[in-house]
Amino acid sequence: MGSIKDFMGNAHRACDELFAAAEETASKNDWERARDLFDRFQRATLHHFKMEEDVLFPAFETRTGMSMGPTQVMRGEHVQMRDLMQQMADAARSGDANAYLGHSETLNMLMQQHNMKEENVLYPMTDQALTGEQDDVLQAMQALPD
Repeated sequence: MGSIKDFMGNAHRACDELFAAAEETASKNDWERARDLFDRFQRATLHHFKMEEDVLFPAFETRTGMSMGPTQVMRGEHVQMRDLMQQMADAARSGDANAYLGHSETLNMLMQQHNMKEENVLYPMTDQALTGEQDDVLQAMQALPD
C-alpha cells in the first residue's frame, strides 16, 4: 500500500494547495470563494489531524511505549493550529482581510515547521516502528469519516 511518510506527506501537500488558494482569493477580497476554499482546507486539515490523533499516534505510542515524545509535541501544535484556523474562519466570515492574512501568515509558518518535523522525523519513525502494520494503519486512517 505504501509508506506512512508518503501517504501523510501527500495529504500535507493537498492541504497546502487549498491553503494557498484560499489565501490568494482572500487577498483579492473574493470572500465567497475564499470562504469556500478555506472551509475545504479546514475540513481537510482537521481530517488529517483526526487520522493522526485517532489512529497513527496511538498505534505508534502502543508499539514504542513513547507517549510523551514527538506525538505529544504534534498534538500540542495541532491545538495551536486549530485555534488559528478558528480565528481565520471568523475573519473570513466578516471579510476582514487584514486579520485573515495576519493569522494566515502565522498558521503558514507553524504548518511548514510542523510538517517538516512530521515528514523528516515522525513519519519515518512510524514507518520503522510499525513495520508489518503499515497497511493496517493506512487502511484505518483512510476509513475514518470526513
